[in-house]
Amino acid sequence: MRTTIIYDNTVFRNDLHADWGFSALVEAHGKRILFDTGGSGSILLSNMEKLGIDPNGIEDVFISHYHFDHTGGLSAFLDQNNAVRVWVPSSFRGVKNAKEVIEVDNSVKLYEGIHSTGELERVEQSLCIETQKGVVVIAGCSHPKMAHIMSAASEFGKVYGIIGGLHGNSPESLGNVDFICATHCTQYIPEIKSLFPDAYVEGGAGKVIEI
Repeated sequence: MRTTIIYDNTVFRNDLHADWGFSALVEAHGKRILFDTGGSGSILLSNMEKLGIDPNGIEDVFISHYHFDHTGGLSAFLDQNNAVRVWVPSSFRGVKNAKEVIEVDNSVKLYEGIHSTGELERVEQSLCIETQKGVVVIAGCSHPKMAHIMSAASEFGKVYGIIGGLHGNSPESLGNVDFICATHCTQYIPEIKSLFPDAYVEGGAGKVIEI
């Protein structure tokens, strides 16, 4: 599995633009999935271009939740490539100009080795990727309780790690994961670094993670 952070509050590469929001390209099991779209279409597309990511090479878009800092770039992306399948939580409406829009309520398999937790607490879904090391969770903001996210993800195997926004969830709620890349809206980054010194890696736009 290869994950490239496209959009984040901070940058890993100085030629990219930092902005409040999150987006990442997830490449796994032969699929290329755009996870969330940040808050600005122009920043999303600019960062994608600098990262060498062709919008037309993406087959699926996965929207974690309806907040603008995760959906603001969707319309601009679809103007570049509307031949995609868009997976949205059932509470999110209004996606236009896509080949197919799939509303997700309960946990579901998108493809072999790729799953959604389903819309947890009626607000957010997370993407779960099976790897040789275990399940990696890609989270938008982690608005639901972390225990709920981890429980849902564990249906697909032992959870190895998590990438994405962790919001106000306590560091202790992450359990015994072996890999953490906390991005975007995470409130307790210093505490997470302290509690998980061997598991924690820095995020930021341009960071590439291979598991």
